[in-house]
Amino acid sequence: MNAPSEISRPKVLIETSHDLPLVSISVGSKSGSIFDPEGLEGLTRLSGRLMRRTAAGRDPQDIDAQIDALGASLSVDVSPSAAALQGTVIRRSLEPFVSLVADVFARPGLAEDELGRLRRETEADLVEALDDDRGLARRWFRKKMFDGHPYGRPVSGVSESLKRITQSDVAACARRLGERDGLFIAFSGDIEGAEAEELAARIVAELPASTKIEDTTPEPVMRPGRRLVIVDKPERSQTQILIGGLGTHAADADHTALLVGNTIFGGTFTARMTQEVRSKRGWSYGAYSSLPIDRRRQAFSMWTFPKAEDAAPCIALQIEMLSALRAKGVTKKELSWAKRYLTRSHAFTVDTPSKRVGLTLDAALYDLPDGYYDDYLNRIAKTTLDDVNRALSARLPEQDLLFVVVGTAADIRSNLEAAIPNLEETEVVRFDQEV
Repeated sequence: MNAPSEISRPKVLIETSHDLPLVSISVGSKSGSIFDPEGLEGLTRLSGRLMRRTAAGRDPQDIDAQIDALGASLSVDVSPSAAALQGTVIRRSLEPFVSLVADVFARPGLAEDELGRLRRETEADLVEALDDDRGLARRWFRKKMFDGHPYGRPVSGVSESLKRITQSDVAACARRLGERDGLFIAFSGDIEGAEAEELAARIVAELPASTKIEDTTPEPVMRPGRRLVIVDKPERSQTQILIGGLGTHAADADHTALLVGNTIFGGTFTARMTQEVRSKRGWSYGAYSSLPIDRRRQAFSMWTFPKAEDAAPCIALQIEMLSALRAKGVTKKELSWAKRYLTRSHAFTVDTPSKRVGLTLDAALYDLPDGYYDDYLNRIAKTTLDDVNRALSARLPEQDLLFVVVGTAADIRSNLEAAIPNLEETEVVRFDQEV
């Protein structure tokens, strides 16, 4: 075994605060679910959870008991582009907790019986998720928005893909997740830099070196035209609606301006969409738009959840609002409000050590531009009205839009089709078609 001083140092991120006797640790990799082989969707998430549950070849019950005794928590989170083991522990239990974290990566047992148990639990979770209409809308929106692209494949997999995953698949994935040179280790809380560096070296001491993980995923391409997908679910008196197209990338020159514009349009409870959809018409309790970011371009989307009889007029209104936003932009008064709101609310994204180091970790895992978070307030302050209105006109989609509606197709289809001008295609899928 190589001594910590003889191996390459891991990438360590540190945010110190002695306010509480707690230390948080995140071990992140750029190796997310987009690396799952086609047909084995859910592999990375399943493997990460199995590694956590079989560290050092132990039983999950023993590991959970140790975590409780240490006054700690430990979980696995997987997204399309990243995977992370995240935990928090009382300061006095830090040493044994770090040993457990090291065991997760260096000595996962990956027992066959536990793999089977975890597979069954995941399948049960997928069935249970069918009761979540909002989750269904999001799942089908992503699937159809990124059709044929790795971003469109479910992080949790589907029943058929989970059944195909073997222990050898999991072992290979565990090796990928545990490649030393691909890991970022973030510490926050009651810990100083030198100690954090030493503990990070201990975590990776027995891990194999590797070449840098390269994300060769292509940029998504939006299918042209307006498409309607109805996720048909019986006896639904309410709908869930997502409308959108390709959005922003953090490297775009107008990225910040577009975020400011989206804040005005649908980014808060007092934004335009909420005022028009909820306050004036009472169609949906909430109405929001979002612009998430990743290593590749993500989707712009608008979300509402009106009653079935209000779904068609709600969609028609959103189309009109989007068109007006692109054509007329926002006002100077709206811009001033949005900049104040974003500046003040930013304090809540950096008010704890774990949040601050979490942003730094995200910037590393998602290849964000240098200073993306550090320079955030400065970029907001410099954004002008012309910047915002040019970005809204140039970036927001209007003709190339995907409409995903969860509802009872027989009750809503004809009205939805009539509400969408220039609709090119309608597809109806069963809500339980892909479990």
